[in-house]
Amino acid sequence: MDNLSELRQLPFFVFVVMPLIVHLRLLKKSIQMLDNFKAKLERFCFRNLRRIFVIKGYYLGRATGKELVRDFIQSLCPMNTGYDLIRMGAEGDGGYLVPDDLEGIEACFSPGIGAKSKFEEDCLSYGIKTYLADASVDSLPINNDQLHFTKKFVAAYNNDSFMTLDSWVDSASITVDSDLLLQMDIEGSEYEVLTNMSENLLKRFRLIVLEVHFLDHLWGVDFYKMASAAFIKILKNHTCVHIHPNNTSPIVKINDLEIAPTVEITFLRNDRIKSKSPAIEFPHPLDADNSDKEAVVLPRNWYQN
Repeated sequence: MDNLSELRQLPFFVFVVMPLIVHLRLLKKSIQMLDNFKAKLERFCFRNLRRIFVIKGYYLGRATGKELVRDFIQSLCPMNTGYDLIRMGAEGDGGYLVPDDLEGIEACFSPGIGAKSKFEEDCLSYGIKTYLADASVDSLPINNDQLHFTKKFVAAYNNDSFMTLDSWVDSASITVDSDLLLQMDIEGSEYEVLTNMSENLLKRFRLIVLEVHFLDHLWGVDFYKMASAAFIKILKNHTCVHIHPNNTSPIVKINDLEIAPTVEITFLRNDRIKSKSPAIEFPHPLDADNSDKEAVVLPRNWYQN
């Protein structure tokens, strides 16, 4: 009786179950083949697109995750620190907002020289010794014996044309361990300079004023790693107190995050902070456009978490 029952079920297995198993295996194999083909096609397209981008002056690489970019931005949310902000430098490009906490700063180091030296002149008016460096110019735009000029670029190494920030400060006639001010606009080289700077020197800077470039490249993994390393180092002992977007470039929006390619950022050393609360007034009344192009306002994702 059992054998008869099994014989009756045999056609079902032969004509239904077995073909279904075969078809499922073939389907699985086809899916694997399609996945392999898709992966090969993606690699082929990526390699050839990357070659085209390199020829055109760009580089196509792996993208940074949205969460990482968002966290990077939020780590720089400006804070009120118990000081009024004052403007130093020119009314337009070359002017920066800093906390009114300049008393006792012995020297300002300012790599990168523009058409004006108003920021450095303002430092002198506060009794701050001022040192400037730039290998691309032969002299300062103004004659002032109190401004100390070195015809070198600031970089991550020392040679006839380049010097590290540490070696530059060590060569200056200033008191060991005195408070300093760093004002730096060196067209993208700020990242290598900051990551190369010693921790001891970084702690000496009560104020750090930077023009930061290429932030829209944060979506590229390699640039993100370099930029985040520089800012993690700063934020260990300093807090962002102000950000002003440079309006020479428009805001770039990707993945619902808005980024100004170039921004002016001011940091205050943590031990100088009197109180701490999120800054929410942007633009600040003392902010000024850098160019005649359309004004750019700091996007809210930079100061409202």
